[in-house]
Amino acid sequence: MEISQSSDRPDIIDQSTRYSFNQFCELCRMEPEVVILLVEEGVIIAEGRQPATWTFSFQMVKRLKRAYRLQRDLELNISGVALSVELLEEIDQLRDELARLRSRLETLA
Repeated sequence: MEISQSSDRPDIIDQSTRYSFNQFCELCRMEPEVVILLVEEGVIIAEGRQPATWTFSFQMVKRLKRAYRLQRDLELNISGVALSVELLEEIDQLRDELARLRSRLETLA
């Protein structure tokens, strides 16, 4: 399955807003069936029990865009995309932690 996006795109994205399932699909320009599959595969995380009650954070919008690029550029399958996104996020977290520790070390020296 290929992650694909339509051509319509909203102009403004509020990073603090929670998005409903329909809003998320529209914002990310994705068909609902694809979003459901991506949640089921763990590529993105939805809060709620079923699509009608799902909400998504802006972080999931960013995660989906990263997943789309991985799938498009590396031709990964959905499972490979999910694993890659998780590993890249872990690397980002480790880099942030390393930067904090370096900064703290500099203040102690």
